[in-house]
Amino acid sequence: MAIQKPSIPAGTRDFGPAEMNKRNYIFDTIKSVFRAYGFLPLETPAMENLSTLLGKYGEEGDKLLFRILNSGDFLSKLSPAELTVDNSGKIASKISEKGLRYDLTVPFARYVVQHRNEIVFPFRRYQVQPVWRADRPQKGRYREFYQCDVDIIGSRSLLNEVELIQIVNEVFTRLGVRVTLKINNRKILYGIAETIGHADRMTEITVAIDKLEKIGIDKVNEELLERGISPRAVQELQPILALSGSNREKLKQLSAVIGSSESGRQGIEEVSTILDYTEALEVPLDIELDLSLARGLNYYTGAIFEVKAKDYAIGSICGGGRYDDLTGIFGMPDTSGVGISFGADRIYDVLTGLDLYPSEATQTTKVLLANFGDKGLNASILLLRQLRAAGIASEIYPETAKMKKQMEYANRRAVPFVVLIGDDEVTTQTATVKNMTTGEQGNVPFDKLTDYLK
Repeated sequence: MAIQKPSIPAGTRDFGPAEMNKRNYIFDTIKSVFRAYGFLPLETPAMENLSTLLGKYGEEGDKLLFRILNSGDFLSKLSPAELTVDNSGKIASKISEKGLRYDLTVPFARYVVQHRNEIVFPFRRYQVQPVWRADRPQKGRYREFYQCDVDIIGSRSLLNEVELIQIVNEVFTRLGVRVTLKINNRKILYGIAETIGHADRMTEITVAIDKLEKIGIDKVNEELLERGISPRAVQELQPILALSGSNREKLKQLSAVIGSSESGRQGIEEVSTILDYTEALEVPLDIELDLSLARGLNYYTGAIFEVKAKDYAIGSICGGGRYDDLTGIFGMPDTSGVGISFGADRIYDVLTGLDLYPSEATQTTKVLLANFGDKGLNASILLLRQLRAAGIASEIYPETAKMKKQMEYANRRAVPFVVLIGDDEVTTQTATVKNMTTGEQGNVPFDKLTDYLK
């Protein structure tokens, strides 16, 4: 039998212990901020019914869903005639009834409706779990990745948007990443579509202009024309996408252009109110009104956000927005929510690329007790128990190997302290402690060792 070369699917990654320490540092930092703002933890299944997922992410999003084949003889429901017809969509719906979740927001909405009688509204939840998208793998874009979501549902107050902006500021301040938060409003986008005479084509327009930063204005214009937007409307769109100046200046210019649209006016007022709050709170975050920001997901209805790292070239590392009726499709209408999602995998890439991890984020074992056997081993085992009871991550080398081998192990594991206890140390009840960073070595009484290593 030929030996199979081990591999993993494209767009996925293994994370060894060193990488997992860094990832856990990200997760712990984000979760601690979520908890400080009063959010409650939640988890949902990796798979959902396709009826839950389809139609929530737009036409392009639906194509990126990973479908799960029905168990057993999944072709048994198909007739011979259906198997010969070139109708993959119809066949797919019969052989696959479940799919891997595309994001955490739609499963969250499903959960809220399903458990509405148990939930206290407004419901504030956070969720840190993997999601899957059948996308083309490339830098910063994976098929399996973690999202760290925080949502408030059951309230239309714009204070919730302001809380999310404060959370963004707090998370990236703690992580040491300089970011820009881009903001827009879907009502403004509808107002733009209405003003240029294509209110019925808002989805096509927003999907196209959302690609402005990636493909440039010329390609966006080509796509708009291909989608059936009139040349006149495309021409009228140009000055809107090219607005410049401060956020307040952009809003003033925008008001002059789309002020006749009721929806557009509402969107402008909402953005202005959010900016009023953040300025009053003196949130030290770079916030930029970006009219090309559309976020292609169909369920957004109000404010939308996207966060970019200033010092590292990568796509959005955080994004979200307001959704007024996502629960309505599950039978619970008029329940507004707003949320934001931190992309843990891209944040990991940013912190790695900028070397922003603190030393403690990559450290596991703080103390290694060398193993010399005999009396020293017995004393080491007792001290090991004391160190662990005091919360000091410690381990003992399992074999009585040569000193060089044990020290090499400590070096390769980046263990900062090695404790050596031989017969002489047992007699004097004093441990020899070596600082592996400085190379310095000293003697510490057994009963003082825990305090010394703390």
